[in-house]
Amino acid sequence: MKVKTILVSQPEPKMENSPYSKLIDKEKVKVDFRPFIHVESVDAKDVRQQKIDLNNYTAIILTSRNAVDHFFRIAEEMRFKVPDSMKYFCQSEAVAYYLQKYVVYRKRKIYVGKRNFIEMVPLFKKYKGEKFLLPSSDALKPIVPEILDGIDIEWKRAVFYKTVISDLSDLRDVYYDILVFFSPSGIESLLQNFPDFEQKDTRIAVFGNSTIDAATTAGLRIDIKAPTPETPSMTMALQKYIHTANKK
Repeated sequence: MKVKTILVSQPEPKMENSPYSKLIDKEKVKVDFRPFIHVESVDAKDVRQQKIDLNNYTAIILTSRNAVDHFFRIAEEMRFKVPDSMKYFCQSEAVAYYLQKYVVYRKRKIYVGKRNFIEMVPLFKKYKGEKFLLPSSDALKPIVPEILDGIDIEWKRAVFYKTVISDLSDLRDVYYDILVFFSPSGIESLLQNFPDFEQKDTRIAVFGNSTIDAATTAGLRIDIKAPTPETPSMTMALQKYIHTANKK
């Protein structure tokens, strides 16, 4: 089956010349973007009910750009002036770079992991005297608290935002050759929006082990997986598959 249309279950990339643009040009396919999940804010009142006082923390663990946005939003709602001495532990360079939206990078104490959360452990151990706050969504990967509980640091999680399933009812009668997923929540959204979904000839592309597990548990046939040593990105995995499928 040749591939002509792809639906990516995420917002469209804002940057010019994204890898998807190159995929479209090279393989002559149509790529649409539609978030299967979205983020909703938790207000300051709900955060206080979690017994969170921002004055009690000296370091913030930031795992995503959403975490950055909602930490500073809550700080503003609580009228908390973030001190210059606050330390920021960012899971990746992308998160650290995004932090510049709120702070002057060179004047702050910012510590950056490589990509995976477990790679931040040496940083936490080096600064184990800090009091860490982890702003997160209600859907937090279990491995994160497991890692933090396994090392000798003082930390607390705070739910600052929620992951909510989007309404996709307008897509009921729309067919795509490939559906692309990046999280278990995306798989959950598909099944909740379309409980009678039948895969048939639709190819499923998934990124990451947790998404693979969710798709497998849901009984979906996985046709494209990333990352792999050969295809470390989703666009590379898609291009490899499409090139072979459309060549036949």
